[in-house]
Amino acid sequence: MNPVTYDAIKLTLGVLATVGLYTVLYRENKFYRFWEHVFLGLAAGWASVTLWTETLKENWWDAMLGKSVEQGVSTGEPGYWIYAVMLPLGVLGYFVYSKKHSWIAKIPIGIILGLWSGQQIQIWWQTYGPQMKASMLPVVPTTWESLTRPAMNGLTPEQMASVTANIYPSQAIGNILAIITVICVLTYFLFSFELKNKVVSSMSLTGRYLLMIGFGAIFGSTVMMRFSLLIDRMYFITIEWFDALKLLIG
Repeated sequence: MNPVTYDAIKLTLGVLATVGLYTVLYRENKFYRFWEHVFLGLAAGWASVTLWTETLKENWWDAMLGKSVEQGVSTGEPGYWIYAVMLPLGVLGYFVYSKKHSWIAKIPIGIILGLWSGQQIQIWWQTYGPQMKASMLPVVPTTWESLTRPAMNGLTPEQMASVTANIYPSQAIGNILAIITVICVLTYFLFSFELKNKVVSSMSLTGRYLLMIGFGAIFGSTVMMRFSLLIDRMYFITIEWFDALKLLIG
C-alpha cells in the first residue's frame, strides 16, 4: 500500500474515533459506544503488552535468568532463581474464578497486602516528610539590603550562592503567609471536639476559605487541561488530517 494512502486511512480512522467519542457530549449513542469499545479493546491489549515489556520482563524474568542489560550490553549479573516462587503465587490469584477453591486466591492477596503495608510506612514518609520540611520556613529576614531577591543574571557562582542563602523581606512575608495557611487549614480539620474558642474557630473558618481558593485553582487548571486536549484534537483534525488528504488527492 502506498505510504501516503496508509497515512490517510490511519488519520481518517483517528478522526472518526475522535468525533465518535466527542458525540457523547450530545447524548449517549451507538456511534459513541462503538468507538468506546474499540478504545477499551486497544487499551486492554496495549496494557497487556506493556505489563510484560516494561514490568515483568525486566523486573522478574531478566532478574531471574540473570539477563540484566544496560545500553545493549549484558551486565553479567547472576540470576536469582528465588524469583521463580513468584510465578505459582501469581497463578494462585486466578483461583478467584473457582467457586470451590476461591479461598486459595486469598493467599497471594494476603502476601501482597503484607508487603504493601510495610512499604507504605516508607512511602508515607517519602511523600509527606518533604512536605512537612517544606512548611518549616524561615520568617525572619537575614538581610535588609533589598526588599526582594535581586536578579542573578551575570553574577558569579559565589555571588549567586550568597543571594540564595539570604532571606529577603518579601520572602519572609511569603513564608509567614504560607505558615498561616498551613495552620489554618489544619485547624479546619479539627473535628474531634467543638471549637468554642473564637480564635480557633476564626482560624478554622479562614482555613475553609483557603481550601476553597485552592480547590478553585485546581478546578481551573483541570478545565485548562481539558481545553488543551480539545485544542490538540482539533489541530489533529483540521491540520494533520487535511494535510494528509491533500497529499492523497494531489
